[in-house]
Amino acid sequence: MEAYTEIREAVAKLCAGFPGPYWRALDREMAYPTAFVTALTESGYLSVLIPEDYGGSGLPLSAAAAILEEVQRAGCNGGACHAQMYTMGTLLRHGSEAQKAAYLPAVAEGRLRLQAFGVTEPSSGTDTGSLKTTARRDGDHYVINGQKIWTSRAEHSDLMLLLARTTPRTEGMKRTDGLSVLLVDMREAVGHGLTIRPIRTMMNHATTEVFFDNLRVPADNLIGEEGKGFRYILSGMNAERILIAAECVGDAKWFIDRARTYAVDRSVFGRPIGANQGVQFPIAKAYANMRAAELMVREALSLYESGTNPGAEANMAKMLAADASFEAANACIQTHGGFGFAEEYDIERKFRETRLYQVAPISTNLILAYLSEHVLGLPRAY
Repeated sequence: MEAYTEIREAVAKLCAGFPGPYWRALDREMAYPTAFVTALTESGYLSVLIPEDYGGSGLPLSAAAAILEEVQRAGCNGGACHAQMYTMGTLLRHGSEAQKAAYLPAVAEGRLRLQAFGVTEPSSGTDTGSLKTTARRDGDHYVINGQKIWTSRAEHSDLMLLLARTTPRTEGMKRTDGLSVLLVDMREAVGHGLTIRPIRTMMNHATTEVFFDNLRVPADNLIGEEGKGFRYILSGMNAERILIAAECVGDAKWFIDRARTYAVDRSVFGRPIGANQGVQFPIAKAYANMRAAELMVREALSLYESGTNPGAEANMAKMLAADASFEAANACIQTHGGFGFAEEYDIERKFRETRLYQVAPISTNLILAYLSEHVLGLPRAY
């Protein structure tokens, strides 16, 4: 698999222009990193997966993984824009030629942002088949009513991919049937049936709750066939999990490098603290687990790019990488002692950011349930 050395070096150079003070200032105000996202967009990094015919680079998923890993490794936060890489896949794979021609070139050029993904609801969580948001056909429009939560970047995106129920559930019907994907132009929708409410969280993640009240969306904005939306969304989840796993590997590398450097430079009782095995071993173990997670990410990427369905590998990559980044974060704080909690070191900020991936976009427990049932053949848990 290609290493993308030149891309990695270029991304690292771009990220050097957005050092710790930039992120700390945003973190204090819970503000969106507009300048950083604009720089990534203008450099073409957010459009690497868009085919050349639509203005992108047409590179494989491993290139996107390399970009996001380097963003995190540099101490930045790709969570502000990473969804654009995988949400556009639904449009690319299942959208009409007219839809792709209308939107993908504009996304590639940065004229439009496709960063919002409306799936999760307060009452259903990960149980997507039980979602209650409806889209009722009315002539040449759909009328949408309902509510979504944890819709990140909604305030900073022009377009949203929305999963809604277009066919009421009936007895004997599969829970995931009757769901459809609509492309919502939020520039037109806000104030005309769409309300966005920001949610403050322990990290600066720009997430929101959105409410739909008789929002009218043109029927031409339906992606693919009505009622088949769940499988369209599902087809992009492997890419999402692999890319976030790559981000976690980048986070782990950042934490390990910070911990190693501090352990060498910091002297107590006349010698570097890194000479003590109580300091060495947690860092070394975090490194070993990071490398193991990195290999699983590569395996998942290899299978994905060969056209295989890497459901198990994508899930394991996400879980192992999230575990590795959180372990490295803990080791880094422990190595720094009290300084690990000081804002100016950036460790506490990155600690909060990487903790998210134990829960999102899917929790560790659900991954374990998936592996238990679909890989090990154990009885279904839910």
